[in-house]
Amino acid sequence: MNTIHLVRHGEVDNPEGILYGRLPNFGLTDRGHEMAARVAKHFDEATTIPVELVASPLLRTQQTMAPLAKALDLPVFDDDRVIEAANSFEGQRLNARRLAEPKNLIRLYNPLTPSWGEPYRQIVLRMRAAMASLRAKLTNYGPGAEGVIVSHQLPIWVTRLSGEGRSLVHDPRRRECDLASITSFTFDSSTLVSVSYESICADLQPGTAVAGA
Repeated sequence: MNTIHLVRHGEVDNPEGILYGRLPNFGLTDRGHEMAARVAKHFDEATTIPVELVASPLLRTQQTMAPLAKALDLPVFDDDRVIEAANSFEGQRLNARRLAEPKNLIRLYNPLTPSWGEPYRQIVLRMRAAMASLRAKLTNYGPGAEGVIVSHQLPIWVTRLSGEGRSLVHDPRRRECDLASITSFTFDSSTLVSVSYESICADLQPGTAVAGA
């Protein structure tokens, strides 16, 4: 058995509340760095210590991974396949009035794909490919080896939905994927045998939803 932990990044400094998506230079808040430190402590004190670390190339995921990489003295491998989902609303501060503008409303014609961003199935395929690459590396360490990927809310959530055999179509407000949470996938060879979820920073979650997370 090998386990891959998908970790969502910590809280992002975004005072204007825009949907930042893949925009550069959106780093963590002080609370986000506290979350990252807790992620490092969690894995550093785990029964099985991760042996491979992978992160999205965006600043917020790199900063979330940094304390863990330091604690374990391991390199971090960047992987574009675990990056945030593409979104045509990127850079905007969204509210009901803005969504009702013709230029935005026309993008909402199909919530099942979704029409305003990267298709859910495409996200799952690239996330699965990244996990398969990591799983192949873990086999070199033998049974029980674990790896960590720091990614983003939507890619992690749809990968979980797929792994659990659920529909990828969902209400974004109902995603179970807190900041700095851990969604773990355990494999027997290439077969997924279990999916679990843990919110290790439940007490540090902001009171309002995080835009563009």
